[in-house]
Parts: sequence; structure tokens; C-alpha cells
Amino acid sequence: MRKTYQMEDLDCANCAAKMEAMIRKIDGVQSATVSFLAQKLVLEAEEAELERILKEAEKICKKVDPDCEIVLP
Repeated sequence: MRKTYQMEDLDCANCAAKMEAMIRKIDGVQSATVSFLAQKLVLEAEEAELERILKEAEKICKKVDPDCEIVLP
């Protein structure tokens, strides 16, 4: 399942690239894209795993850029 999440206060393209690389390493992630220009995170994973993966992705985002937030629907 593919889901898109809005991000807020993502400061730079380098931070986005770091986040993307780290999120791709999370167990269960089939693909992940972090776009600095669009301020979006696109995750592809099994639906049952999305909640766990998203929590891990949020921790990664905070570690790379403490001001960055993933906006949940």
C-alpha cells in the first residue's frame, strides 16, 4: 500500500536525503521517498505495518531535523 504524508519544516534537501535513506532501512518498507521541494513523504509498505513504520519514520525525522514534523491525517 502506498501512502503520502505532508511534512512541515523540512529544512534542506540534504536532510531529506538522509531521512529517505534511513527510512528505507526500516523493516517492512518496500519504498520511501522524501521530497524537500514538495515537503512530502511517500511510503510503500504492507497496510498492517504502516502504523509501526510511520512511528519509526517520525523518530528518524526528529533525529535528522528536530523541527520537522510528519502531518498525520
